[in-house]
Amino acid sequence: MTLGNFSRVTEFILLGLSDRRELQILFFAFFFLAYAMVLLGNLLIIVTVKVDPKLSSPMYFLLCNLSFIDICCTSVTSPRMLVDLLSQRKTIAFEDCIAQLFFLHFVGATEMFLLTVMAYDRYTAICKPLHYTAIMSQQVHLCNHFYNER
Repeated sequence: MTLGNFSRVTEFILLGLSDRRELQILFFAFFFLAYAMVLLGNLLIIVTVKVDPKLSSPMYFLLCNLSFIDICCTSVTSPRMLVDLLSQRKTIAFEDCIAQLFFLHFVGATEMFLLTVMAYDRYTAICKPLHYTAIMSQQVHLCNHFYNER
């Protein structure tokens, strides 16, 4: 009979940037302001692209999706950090940590895929300008049409 270590990690203790309450409040204010600016800026881009009919090209459709992904990416980690800056007990459950890591990697991979599609769009626009409308309308028109119906 072999004995092993059967201990299980249930939570992580987050040490943070500082132990001083004054600095924690200053960091909270700074990061909250930065988070709010990211949300408002990206929402402004999304609303502008949706409202203005002149911005219906594939590049603006992709830019709108990039703004949405940026909102998702910052919303995965920032709210938890803001809560932890003000709370006395700075711990995160193991399952919450794994879920946060999963969503951060998922959104990051989605962003890389979208940036690749945006690079292909620009490549097509620059290297094949006469074929651009035919190529991008075939591939993106269905996605853009579905997006605008919502």
